[in-house]
Amino acid sequence: MTNVVLVGTLDTKGVEYGWLRERLLRAGVEVVLVDTGIMGEPRVPADVPRDAVARAAGTELPELRAAADRGAAVTTMARGAEATLLRLHAEGRLHGVLAIGGSGGTSIATRAMRALPLGVPKLMVSSMASGDVSPYVGSSDITMMYSVVDIAGINSVSGPVLANAVEAIAAMAGAYARACLERRPPRLGAGPRPLIAASMAGVTTAGVDAARERLTDLGYEVLVFHVSGTGGRTLETLAGQGIFAGVLDLTLSELADDLCGGILTAGPDRLSAAGRAGIPQVVSLGALDMVKFGPLESLPQRVLDRGVHVHNPSITVIRTNEAECTELGRRVAAKLRAATGPTAVCVPLRGLSTLGSPGGPYHDPGADRALFSALRDGLRGSAARLYDYDTHINDPAFGRAAADRLHDMIGAMAAVA
Repeated sequence: MTNVVLVGTLDTKGVEYGWLRERLLRAGVEVVLVDTGIMGEPRVPADVPRDAVARAAGTELPELRAAADRGAAVTTMARGAEATLLRLHAEGRLHGVLAIGGSGGTSIATRAMRALPLGVPKLMVSSMASGDVSPYVGSSDITMMYSVVDIAGINSVSGPVLANAVEAIAAMAGAYARACLERRPPRLGAGPRPLIAASMAGVTTAGVDAARERLTDLGYEVLVFHVSGTGGRTLETLAGQGIFAGVLDLTLSELADDLCGGILTAGPDRLSAAGRAGIPQVVSLGALDMVKFGPLESLPQRVLDRGVHVHNPSITVIRTNEAECTELGRRVAAKLRAATGPTAVCVPLRGLSTLGSPGGPYHDPGADRALFSALRDGLRGSAARLYDYDTHINDPAFGRAAADRLHDMIGAMAAVA
């Protein structure tokens, strides 16, 4: 039996959810309809009514109504929907989840979806899906489908879109249900090889590729995360879940964006989760010689006199200066000093990116020395080990050496476990 959970506001979208339920039932799928509405009366009956969702969030529906605070109510019902979906999944009554909505409905449903394990099918049909969906998707595997028109009735445009959504979630949930029946549901990290997380950007690809190939030869499966902001946040989330045997964090440009106001920051917690979890980690300083902004015409006035390089039509980068590199060295050191597991820093003395190689537009030995010096000072007396390499970060020998060091650390940790 395949079970799809529909989660949404049945006071404003009840007709549409009733239509979705009927289509899913006709497709041979069992449906659990969860109501996250607040004020108006539900247009169709729910299997999990709104008062139960509110109680799952630790409150009562009359209290939410009396407060008359829409923002707080949406947050509360999202928390209740999250608890409800987790319970249904634990009970084996959720093989996929489908939701429709505008900004409020999307916020509620996607918070609940993000709490579910990776591999559980999650489909959000939203009028917000053609814009920046990162607040909704986060580091999860939610599939976003643009509704084209606002979800206000079933018409000649919304009907085909929602029909496609029904077919998509029915197929995905059916495959997931069969896998569960065969006791092989998709589970991250359940493969025969230990998982390694690696961070990479286009300007550090050669070095990271060499490390990845070496680790693959040593028996690991390497998951590479692009340091795009979302990539770094995803790496941190998964590291915090303890699924990695080790982390090869050779590319830290998101920290430079966080410091200097770039567009691809992963937030202040970047380079923290592996240390908190006690996971062996080998860190380098890849791409800390640059900050990423949007198109050239969008550059802030304050950086126009800096070394500017057009990476592509969407991304323009500037060179970090000595003061910024000094602060980045301090920040990296502070994060690594707090690590509870084996930690090593590999420093490529001849450059941190393709742009920072000798002869490149961002080759600035003074700024690099400021970074290295602040890092050394900050790590003095800590358990983290620092190793200098007279190579560029994209030298294959550097990547292989970093991989070997991580492999040795993982082996040493396993030997004393």
